Amino acid sequence: MIILTIIGMSLATMIPRIIPGFLVDKLQFRPWVNRWLNAIPYAALGALIFPGILSVIPEQPFIGIIGGLVAIVLAYFGLNVVLVVLGSILAVFLLTI
Repeated sequence: MIILTIIGMSLATMIPRIIPGFLVDKLQFRPWVNRWLNAIPYAALGALIFPGILSVIPEQPFIGIIGGLVAIVLAYFGLNVVLVVLGSILAVFLLTI
């Protein structure tokens, strides 16, 4: 009975996550919607990074500011979000050595 419950709950959480993956390819959005959707990862990145910029090293807040500026520059050049995060982490790491 427990195994059936686990399988049922797995399907209940997996199906709503898989269906949009198949439907998104078939949808056609207007150009302004696509531009807006393309900006979401960078907006989320800013919301995640900004609170920690000044608290990286409280005694040296300029290190966090420089890391944030590196993230802004990398995002401006249109790099992948993962590369932007790794670049800012690398900048902060190099400044703290």
